[in-house]
Amino acid sequence: MSDPKPSTAAKTRSQIGSPLSKANRIEIIETLSRCVRESEYNQLKLKVPSAEGRLQKRAGMHYHFKPEVFVQICGWTEFKVPSETVTVRPGEACIMPAGVPHHERISSEKGAFRNLVVGFYSNAISVHLAFEVERGKPEIDVIEFYDAPNLDVFLSLTNGLVENSFKSGSTRDHVVKGLSIALFAMLKGLVESGNEGINQDIGKVFQAKWLIREQLSNTELNVKMLAERLQCSPDYLSHLFNTQTEEKLTHYIQRIRIEGAALALQTTPLYVSEIAWSSGFSDPAYFARVFKKFLGISPQEYRAQSEERHRKEESRPKTIYYDRVDYSAGESHRS
Repeated sequence: MSDPKPSTAAKTRSQIGSPLSKANRIEIIETLSRCVRESEYNQLKLKVPSAEGRLQKRAGMHYHFKPEVFVQICGWTEFKVPSETVTVRPGEACIMPAGVPHHERISSEKGAFRNLVVGFYSNAISVHLAFEVERGKPEIDVIEFYDAPNLDVFLSLTNGLVENSFKSGSTRDHVVKGLSIALFAMLKGLVESGNEGINQDIGKVFQAKWLIREQLSNTELNVKMLAERLQCSPDYLSHLFNTQTEEKLTHYIQRIRIEGAALALQTTPLYVSEIAWSSGFSDPAYFARVFKKFLGISPQEYRAQSEERHRKEESRPKTIYYDRVDYSAGESHRS
């Protein structure tokens, strides 16, 4: 095992992506508070790119199974999607719909670049602040992950904003206002409450974990790539990760990929091959073997079992009375 390579730059990649400081947390809370306040007064400018080209592979673009939330603090971000280009300026927010291929370009213009980004994973929510690491390219400055047992609520709010943003009429405005207030208020509460467990790792182990989550669909993701990004040797990183977490780094990468794939099998109609590719597996057959190693059944069997559980839930009585059950959509209350 070799020692990590020394850093010479004031802000190197190995230093990027550290946990939040008190000042960072205050900055994030104030940014989310502003979003809540402006939503209440219909002043928040929320942009949602077109969902055209969803789940398509586009050169120079990438997509995620779940939506992302961006809030521009200073500078601007230009999102190029298959059918348009959307520019997000200071004080504006953007939701990138799930599955939409996109490419980001940023500019600091006269001042510094800064934005807040919220990402959703299989069992966690990430919140990070980004800066301009090199001209036109954003990079994570500080990041924190939060356990999210109620992840479905956050996703429902975010996907609801995407769906309703393309509608028209007064009802649309009321719905978007309510959903925006709820989403940004819940995110603010998440950051305020903090989360010690999921952020207890330090240094390169912490950075490796968020890199894995960010690069999950990248088929080139491996220990060597992580070590290059974190400016250390693969042997050193593997030993450090195993020592601190008691889990092999290669096992962790596969486990996180399979957890995401399992959620996709439950919640999306995507083909197994599409889920394999978006989970970082270039070979669906190899994906199936790894999936079965972790969960004991094939992806197809897992989806079938999930659908069967859903059918059983739907067949349950809709209303329970003290002396009977009712399977209908509803009936008048009896005296």
